Amino acid sequence: MSDVVVYTTDPCSFCTRVKQLLDARGIEYTEINMARDAAGRAELVQKTGMMSFPQVIIGGELVGGFQETLAADQSGKLRELIAA
Repeated sequence: MSDVVVYTTDPCSFCTRVKQLLDARGIEYTEINMARDAAGRAELVQKTGMMSFPQVIIGGELVGGFQETLAADQSGKLRELIAA
């Protein structure tokens, strides 16, 4: 099973929604809240190219934000990434 990391911030309704989606699918994840970590945010932008939250990374691969994670769930790709 691949490691799942969810980068979040406060307040963030899409962060809440992506965590609810993962919880509903029984997918364990590590949440890293970047609300008070300006240096960490800058590093994350360099790593992923994304400035928005949430950012979901599975097995080192950027899935994206809530919409991309939802689309991956609906297409079956999310299950494939988790199984890898």
